[in-house]
Amino acid sequence: MKISVISFTEKGMLLSKRLAEGWQGQETALYAKCGAAFQKGLPDAVCPVTQPVAQWAGERMAEKSALVFIGACGIAVRAVAPHLKDKLSDSPVLVLDEAGAYVIPVLSGHMGGANRLAKEAARILGAAAVITTATDVRGRFAVDLFARENNLSLWPREGIAEVSARVLAGEEITICVESGHLCREGALPEGVRLVDYPPGGRVDVVVTGQEGNFPAALLLRPRRYVLGIGCRRGREEEKLEAFVQEGLRRAGIWQGKSLGDFVCAVASIRNKAKEPGLVALCQKHGIPFLTYTAEQLMEVEGVFSSSGFVRKQVGVDNVCERAALRACPGGGELVLPKYAAEGMTLAVAKRGWCVRFGEAD
Repeated sequence: MKISVISFTEKGMLLSKRLAEGWQGQETALYAKCGAAFQKGLPDAVCPVTQPVAQWAGERMAEKSALVFIGACGIAVRAVAPHLKDKLSDSPVLVLDEAGAYVIPVLSGHMGGANRLAKEAARILGAAAVITTATDVRGRFAVDLFARENNLSLWPREGIAEVSARVLAGEEITICVESGHLCREGALPEGVRLVDYPPGGRVDVVVTGQEGNFPAALLLRPRRYVLGIGCRRGREEEKLEAFVQEGLRRAGIWQGKSLGDFVCAVASIRNKAKEPGLVALCQKHGIPFLTYTAEQLMEVEGVFSSSGFVRKQVGVDNVCERAALRACPGGGELVLPKYAAEGMTLAVAKRGWCVRFGEAD
């Protein structure tokens, strides 16, 4: 996840640098919105913000970046308000006071990961994380957090509130997990009871990759497909998306849903890491974009649709199939071999999936 931190004073800017140093392994971009005199002396690592803060926030949210405001809550609220769409897709937003005493997740605490980021920031700064989500405050099971940690999509969204209301009322909730897909590590959360799959009657939550109608308040489906994509330079996002949809139809996967409902990653070769069309496609659907070196792709074992021309150009005989499988930790299977059209190639791999209870590492 990319994290964009904006400050408004010199003290806030110094605090943002501490955060960036402590957030190891995270892509953190630092920004400052302040007077012209101060902006002239900004360190190279800090980018001055010249446009209105609301415009800056909208651009970062379009990139699916997490936003951290070091300043007043009111600034953050007014900046992000025009760009809010849906609790399942909005960027996480946090606010810190410039003294570094408190970290407040104000948006997308569970699905966006703002609560987790707040705890990490608090650890880095020695601050207090001000968590207001009811299930967190009471230490109860949160079904949307469970879905996020297990890479599951949720439907219908209204079911989140229904299940959470039962949890907060102290009622037991029932969860049914497709056979063979439950990692039995650790104890179940308090107030959660597992029932056999398929459910014999109405349950609160069903977790399954199978199609069909289930008698449940909330249906959780695994995002288990990886798209391996190669393309010529300059392919537009619209053309790439239409091409991907056609490929998924050929594989019997596309059903008119958002890509983010069932695709867990897009993968390609490292020199495509900043390809505008691919980046825009992933940002639009909130899908991670993973890239690998030619050497890493050549390490993938299997029989692939090989091209001497491609190997001469980029150092690997096949990008899409190898990339799709490389992005499947523990192994995957190709469900769509190389499909090519108009300078674009696509392969689709299916990951294994398994759900566990408790926070992910």
